[in-house]
Amino acid sequence: MRNRSVWLAASLVLACTFAAATQPAAADERSVAQVLNSSVTGAEKELMSAADAMPTDKFSFAPTGGEFKGVRTFGEQLRHIAAVNYILGAAILGEKAPVDTGGESGPTTINSKSDIIKYATDSFAYLHKAIDSVNEKNMLSPIKYPFGDAPSSRLALAVLSTQHIFDHYGQMVEYLRMNSIVPPASR
Repeated sequence: MRNRSVWLAASLVLACTFAAATQPAAADERSVAQVLNSSVTGAEKELMSAADAMPTDKFSFAPTGGEFKGVRTFGEQLRHIAAVNYILGAAILGEKAPVDTGGESGPTTINSKSDIIKYATDSFAYLHKAIDSVNEKNMLSPIKYPFGDAPSSRLALAVLSTQHIFDHYGQMVEYLRMNSIVPPASR
């Protein structure tokens, strides 16, 4: 009987310990905005390290052979991502973008590596500001999709921002490799 009581007590302590360990502490709980911003931050770090790795004289590189005719240059890819960051951020906030986006391609007046990187860096700051506004109460509320007539939500646009960044990051990685540059994430 005594062994059974000890076994029961030990089982109860283990069960309570397991239950306590699997419950997130209040300090560990993250908001929707924190989770979304974490995802964008990961994409931002990969993208911006790739942008830094491409030499200034190669920012105008675009493959020309095969099916690559007419594709964006490396710099145009980054400028496009930045413009879309602004467009998505503005849609999430329900306001006009704070800078000229030049449509999805970005302003054609921004051409140098340093100017494109600054434009991209600033676009990420704005996108993070927009994502900070997403919460449990407004994340699924219908808002206007900036690229068509269909309704969207803040959550969908925040998720789209990360997908879009990684889509073009993959293309930029290929451009780096075509120039014999190992992407920082692969080093």
